[in-house]
Amino acid sequence: MDNELAGILGAAARGARVRLGLTQADVAERIGMASEVYGRLERGHMLPSVQNLRRLCTVLNVPPHDLLGLGSEFSGPIAVRETKPKPRPEEEPPEMRRLLRNLRKLSPVQLKLMNLVASAMHQKKKP
Repeated sequence: MDNELAGILGAAARGARVRLGLTQADVAERIGMASEVYGRLERGHMLPSVQNLRRLCTVLNVPPHDLLGLGSEFSGPIAVRETKPKPRPEEEPPEMRRLLRNLRKLSPVQLKLMNLVASAMHQKKKP
């Protein structure tokens, strides 16, 4: 593995993620990767597959030459279409995004119970 390239790519991915206000888990979920694996990528301990590099460029809205450390001096053709991530309430606080990720992992029965708890808390809050 090219450690220098992995470090460059990881730092660029981290910078783009932070600028977008996303957590590592947010990005990992959107590209279909485990959070722990994405964390290793950002720390420069691994390189993504070509498919995951493409997904990463799309999710972070960054051209591949920036992630690869080629910067503006790269003048070759860019094969990846620049698309913006699907609109989603990214403005939500990280706690809400974590809660939603955890809720998605629950069974239907557990989800129903959590909904009852949330409803009871909401009812109790009203005067």
